[in-house]
Amino acid sequence: MALGEEPAAGAPEDGAEDEALARGGFLESFCESAETRALLARLPAVLGDRAAREGALERFRVIMDKYQEQPHLLDPHLEWMMNLLLDIVQDKTSPADLIHLAFKFLYIITKTWETRYMLLLWLSVTCLIPFDFSRLDGNLVAPPGQVRMSTMDRILEVAETYLVVSDKARDAAAVLVSKFVTRPDVKQKKMAGFLDWSLHTLTRSSFQTIEGVIAMDGTLQALAQIFKHGKREDCLPYAATVLERLAGCRLPCSNQTLLRKLGVKLVQRLGLTFLKPRVAEWRYQRGCRSLAANLQLCAQSPREPTVHAETPAGDGDCDVPEEVESVIEQLLIGLKDQDTIVRWSAAKGIGRMAARLPKELADDVVGSVLDCFSFQETDGAWHGGCLALAELGRRGLLLPSRLEDVVPVILKALTYEEKRGSCSVGTNVRDAACYVCWAFARAYEPRELQPFVAAISSALVIATVFDRNINCRRAASAAFQENVGRQGTFPHGIDILTAADYFAVGNRANCFLVISTFIAGFPEYTQPMIDHLVTMKINHWDGVIRELSAKALHNLAQRAPEYSATHVLPHLLSMTQSLDLHTRHGAVLACAEVTRGLYRLAVQEDRPITDYLDDAAVRGLKHIHQQLYDRQLYRGLGGELMRQAVCVLIENLSLSKMPFRGDAIIDGWQWLIDDTLRNLHLISTPSRQQIKEAAVSALAALCREYYAREAGEADPARQEELTRQYLADLQSPEELTRCGFSLALGALPCFLLSGRLQQVLAGLGAVTLIRPEDVSFAESRRDALKAISRVCQTVGVRAGGAPDEVVCEANVSQIYRTLLGCLRDYTTDSRGDVGAWVREAAMTSLLDLMLLVAREQPELIEATVCQQVMCCVAQQASEKIDRVRAHAARVFMALLHSGGSPVPHVPHREELEKLFPRSDMASVNWNAPSQAFPLITQLLGLPAYRYHVLLGLAVSVGGLTESTVRYSTQSLFEYMAGIQKDLRALEGFSGTLLQVFEDNLLNDRVSVPLLKTLDQMLANGCFDLFTAEQNHPFGGKLLALCKEEIKKSKDVQKLRSSVAVFCGMVRFPGDVRRKVLLQLCLLLCHPFPVIRKTTASQVYEMLLTYGDIMREDVLDEVMAVLGTTAWDAELPLVRGQRNRLCDLLGVPRPQLVPKSGTR
Repeated sequence: MALGEEPAAGAPEDGAEDEALARGGFLESFCESAETRALLARLPAVLGDRAAREGALERFRVIMDKYQEQPHLLDPHLEWMMNLLLDIVQDKTSPADLIHLAFKFLYIITKTWETRYMLLLWLSVTCLIPFDFSRLDGNLVAPPGQVRMSTMDRILEVAETYLVVSDKARDAAAVLVSKFVTRPDVKQKKMAGFLDWSLHTLTRSSFQTIEGVIAMDGTLQALAQIFKHGKREDCLPYAATVLERLAGCRLPCSNQTLLRKLGVKLVQRLGLTFLKPRVAEWRYQRGCRSLAANLQLCAQSPREPTVHAETPAGDGDCDVPEEVESVIEQLLIGLKDQDTIVRWSAAKGIGRMAARLPKELADDVVGSVLDCFSFQETDGAWHGGCLALAELGRRGLLLPSRLEDVVPVILKALTYEEKRGSCSVGTNVRDAACYVCWAFARAYEPRELQPFVAAISSALVIATVFDRNINCRRAASAAFQENVGRQGTFPHGIDILTAADYFAVGNRANCFLVISTFIAGFPEYTQPMIDHLVTMKINHWDGVIRELSAKALHNLAQRAPEYSATHVLPHLLSMTQSLDLHTRHGAVLACAEVTRGLYRLAVQEDRPITDYLDDAAVRGLKHIHQQLYDRQLYRGLGGELMRQAVCVLIENLSLSKMPFRGDAIIDGWQWLIDDTLRNLHLISTPSRQQIKEAAVSALAALCREYYAREAGEADPARQEELTRQYLADLQSPEELTRCGFSLALGALPCFLLSGRLQQVLAGLGAVTLIRPEDVSFAESRRDALKAISRVCQTVGVRAGGAPDEVVCEANVSQIYRTLLGCLRDYTTDSRGDVGAWVREAAMTSLLDLMLLVAREQPELIEATVCQQVMCCVAQQASEKIDRVRAHAARVFMALLHSGGSPVPHVPHREELEKLFPRSDMASVNWNAPSQAFPLITQLLGLPAYRYHVLLGLAVSVGGLTESTVRYSTQSLFEYMAGIQKDLRALEGFSGTLLQVFEDNLLNDRVSVPLLKTLDQMLANGCFDLFTAEQNHPFGGKLLALCKEEIKKSKDVQKLRSSVAVFCGMVRFPGDVRRKVLLQLCLLLCHPFPVIRKTTASQVYEMLLTYGDIMREDVLDEVMAVLGTTAWDAELPLVRGQRNRLCDLLGVPRPQLVPKSGTR
């Protein structure tokens, strides 16, 4: 039986199953025996077919699952099933894949761990019955020749067997043992023996082997459960021996996390066995922990809570065995383990042990835990120490007298972070420190924590808003909330919680820049927040944190101006000369932002910035650049960071109007900006964009503040020097240098452009031109377009103005030509369509310019220019790249629905406003082809837009992206279906289509996808109206264009597409059909064999579809020739068959043209 017949064969079985279910799910025999035998026998046959292989596996699984509730029906058949599969496994000639498949089937037969797991759990429940197991042995009869085993022995044997298996049943066996061995009737007879077996298993097992790890895992689980559930007096005689053997296993040296965790768990259970269960009378108790008692107290008059803090009564009669010291030592080692689950278990063990110790010894334990908080210790030790302190505090074992030692340690843990390579460790420590603060809020009365409220609240606020990790910020927020609710002593707690809740602190930038500013409005937190940023975050290893911290200082400086000016800024100035790169970078950024923040405050108060900054601070800010330059710190990788930071400094000091006018430092700043822009190609790629933007912003601020005379005019010498130098650098052979200085020219203020506008526009326009030597300089063309737009925005528009001063009638046409010309940039290189960057920038610049002119001087927008802009943007909105299409659509909508001053002369404005209502600006996802193309294709009905939209659609319909092709084709065909009965509309469309083809002949970017588009349109019957007319001009013109396109072409893709188009054109009757058939016959003898085969195949398919174009007897012979000829054979052999086809088709045989001889 073949696999393909399985569904049919399975139909009656499905019915049988339904009938069986109707009878209560009762089955009488293994009905699928024959099918299963055949299924297993043909495994070698289905090995090569993936679908058949998966089908066989799934069918076998369904059959086996059917008998889950009646497995005894399978028992007589298991032997032959196993033998069939084991024969495959044991056969040395079996392929590896076949053996693997056989094991998959074996697994389906043997996967019974769920059954064993549940049976063991049920057995553990039966061990709770209060009757002696010996009562169950009375009627047991042993088979002849065998020793009768008691129920106890059988249960213990089962448990020991499953303690060393590798599946989940091991866990259930450990539960079973703990319940069984601790029974009153079993512990006297079996506990010692089982413990001996367990210790022997531990001794002979090695954690360096898989088998040893499994055995030790089960044994440790069983021992831990026994010492947890067993009575102390029963387990105590064995505890010392188990502890000694456990120490010999050296579990802390194991690389198995689970074994180390189980070892710690067992150690703490042994420790608890050594100590009597007792409630430490010396522990700290906050109020009443009983809900019922609390409710009774609420009904009574309020009174002071009773605190039993330090009563040592009862400690004297507590005998502590020597082994407890070893247990505590091992738990303290566990606190420093590399894995969290081990540390967490050790911390809970420390808390449980301390609760049974006398006060003095418990205090020694606290001291040992505090030793974990040394900077020589690892982050794991700090984390474990925090967990232990939280456990001790939560249990009332950390007395208030110890808070003076504990709180400073926790405050350090809240900011703990250590650099490790390219990242840092300490997130778990800070999170655990927040847990400690949370636990303390629940453990202590407000008056106990009152001396530490200021420090803890400030530390939690700092962690809430300034921690790098989102989990730590949320943990700190939760701890702060718990303290506000439980303690009620945190200053402004409710207000802060409202702003810094769980969701608000999820966004890091929001925390640094918004929430921190709000909290800093409360004076209790302002200075600690500033100090933390200066000492911990300005020198952080993560550059993003340094930048956010500097911006946060900008905001906080306005909250504490005096402190920032007199303490913070001098400290930051000293840090700018640090040897550490991160410290130096962050300090320079912070100096810039603090100065800017103080200036903004001074402006609000109508004071000069120098009222806040003394002479030393002003000199320090001025000398930063020179000191870095003298130490050659602008070089290398670190130099990239320092260049960016100093550019930010220049920008902020310029915006702050520092009194440096005429100072030599201005020339130094100018040198740094120019040198940075000139050497962008030497800067690493990830930093390049940020440094370029920082330098351009610094130049703009520097020029506005220090290069203008009192009357607002430019210094002629400086203006001449800058414009001449920057225009010269636009011709640099380095693309990135052109990018930098293009943006630099765009950033110049109006007074520096005055009298030089024509030169600047001409220079930038030259950068946008594509020359053979700089074809791939797409980024420089993009940035030049951005600069042109920015220059126009800077100088403004005035119709009658001078062309060297403003955008006016004399120069606006040239600007439009430059921008529109860049919309034809389709440059491609190894990065893909890099011209898309240029086209996007050109559309943005056109939008900005059109809206500017429409707002200021609408008469400068000519109807022809507006039509060109709208049509070119519409073309981009119909092309294949989603990002470009979406951007173009947004520009198109913005031009159509410009608020305030509408753009004049928009072609078909009324129709466009109906097709694209204003609501589409927000509701349509222009990135999605399914939403964009149905709207864009409607523009085909508007004559002004038809050419450009069709040009864009041709590229999309004939493209490669599946979704773009599908939705663009669907939209185009829907439009064509709507004009099939309108001859005038169809002729207008076809004429435009031919014009697009003619204008883009030999332009492979358009012509190749256009041929694919034509093929689909012909196949879809879009031009059937023309085929009814003899010798319609459309067919002849299209044929001529296709022949011209493939003339002397060696592009296989183009030739294949043309073959498809020719085959679609045979439906045009008359001369067009004869010429098409002749062209196809020529292609049957093309020099490329693949083209000959493709042509023959597609002509064959074409004749199957359009067989009515010739007589039936001729058709049969033509089909025979096409189907039997080896068209990839040698040309002389193929040419005879081709000529025979020509005779049959009634077209002249092509004649070989002899090549002209050369002298």
